[in-house]
Amino acid sequence: MELSLAYKQQVRTALLERRPNFGGTDGQFAKIYGISGAVFSRLNKGEIENIISASQWLQIGRELGINLKKSTWKVVRTKVYTEIESSIQFCQQYARSMVLVDACGIGKTFSAKNIVKTMRNAFYIDCSQAKSKQLFVRHFAKTLGIDNKGKYIDVKENLKYYINQLESPVFILDEVGDLEYTAFLELKELWNSADGAAGWLMMGADGLRNKIQKGINNKKVGFAEIFSRFSDEFIQLTPNGVDDKRAFYNELLTQVATANHTGTQPVETLVKQCLKKEATLRHLETLIKISA
Repeated sequence: MELSLAYKQQVRTALLERRPNFGGTDGQFAKIYGISGAVFSRLNKGEIENIISASQWLQIGRELGINLKKSTWKVVRTKVYTEIESSIQFCQQYARSMVLVDACGIGKTFSAKNIVKTMRNAFYIDCSQAKSKQLFVRHFAKTLGIDNKGKYIDVKENLKYYINQLESPVFILDEVGDLEYTAFLELKELWNSADGAAGWLMMGADGLRNKIQKGINNKKVGFAEIFSRFSDEFIQLTPNGVDDKRAFYNELLTQVATANHTGTQPVETLVKQCLKKEATLRHLETLIKISA
């Protein structure tokens, strides 16, 4: 696949913009994106052509969220966005841990990914991409720029050590409900190794709440301990009352639609269609694209 110079420039710019928010060395930062410190140094000096393969450019671009087709979708500071931002900042500042469990399609993942880009030593980890304990720990290590090859126990011990060397790190663990039981126990071990040295925000939908509650009720090892470490409560942003819930979704959908809608249909029409179906932001995005 032939990649344009403009795409490579876009990836390089995004990579260099991300560097100041990482507290480790250039070499460790480079490892996060699968390149060497020497290659990163050349990119930093302005070199682009003939230093990495097209597949490496694509891998880095994917991990940085660069789209070959330019996206016009705007980030909106909704109530969900600002609440998640405040929670992440609190966890980082005070090395605290929280569990956010809420409905699908309200922008939790989208918000967290964008917030992490603006913060120093903040890391987003999608647990649905690494469900077993080995995949989870190795993926965690790679996200922090640590060598994730070799013996599993060595990778895990290096990860625990490095977490404690970072300055006020915060880890956003998304889709935690997808983790296998043994991976869940590894999460407890990682938390214990950095007690008071790191912030954690666990995110998921009803599946995560059910998994933790079921584990606690069945007295399964690890669940009560993990829940205790994550403040013994589930945070929820969506109101429970029927009227309050409808007002919450109306505000959320209207804010996002107003910022992103370019078609001729009134925003109110799109929002009403979503509310009628009890649909989420994903459905709204589909309606906006159809309308445009």
